[in-house]
Amino acid sequence: MRLILLGPPGAGKGTQALRLVAKYGLVQLSTGDMLRAAVKAATPVGRKVKDIMERGGLCPDDIVVSIVAERIEQPDARKGFILDGFPRTVPQAQALDRMLKKRGIKLDAVIELRVDEDALLKRIENRIAEMTARGEPLRSDDNPAVLRQRLVAYRQQTAPLVAYYRKQNVLRTVNGMAAIADVAAAIDKALPAEPSAARPKSARNGVKKATGKARKPQAASRLGKKSSKRASSLRKPAAAHKSAARKSKNGETARP
Repeated sequence: MRLILLGPPGAGKGTQALRLVAKYGLVQLSTGDMLRAAVKAATPVGRKVKDIMERGGLCPDDIVVSIVAERIEQPDARKGFILDGFPRTVPQAQALDRMLKKRGIKLDAVIELRVDEDALLKRIENRIAEMTARGEPLRSDDNPAVLRQRLVAYRQQTAPLVAYYRKQNVLRTVNGMAAIADVAAAIDKALPAEPSAARPKSARNGVKKATGKARKPQAASRLGKKSSKRASSLRKPAAAHKSAARKSKNGETARP
């Protein structure tokens, strides 16, 4: 099963992705986690995106696409995955479509978690307060000011994906402001009963082999027809001989 979770920051995509991973045995591909890991490891990509992420901006398409392309080629991702935080723009979605098409893979559904932005800001403020009270560390972009900037970026760049995937008939919209359990139930209901799957080369070869085997009975059928004709030709002289014998017995002379 191949899924995309759409929704603004704080909509609960991460929470629902974890549940889907546990229930369906999928792999969560979070571009945010991959980019933060790159920043922490101070990789070349991490150094490029560090300042952008701290400001709450969106990373360049070529960087994000390259990271996802590398991750999606790993064996565990081929069994099924959830893309969380990618694509963020229509050009990224088009690049993803090309990537998946090259591998013979189709998306099963794009789940949009629709939320109210004002209520979302309040939710984030409460979450920050709770994390601070528990003494948990906050991310650099965990503050209302940065969240507002990310919401603006989402409206301008990511929200058009709703129309993009609606045209492909894979968009499923869920009320993201409901309780977590209710959102989970709505997502399960929206998922296809039979996920799409790429047909492996071995399966295609199997079809050819089966076709080759099917030809043997046809050859046997032709041999059967030849044998039938041969037997028929042998029966004709025997029948003529019996006819001549009957005529001789009746006093008739056989024609030389």
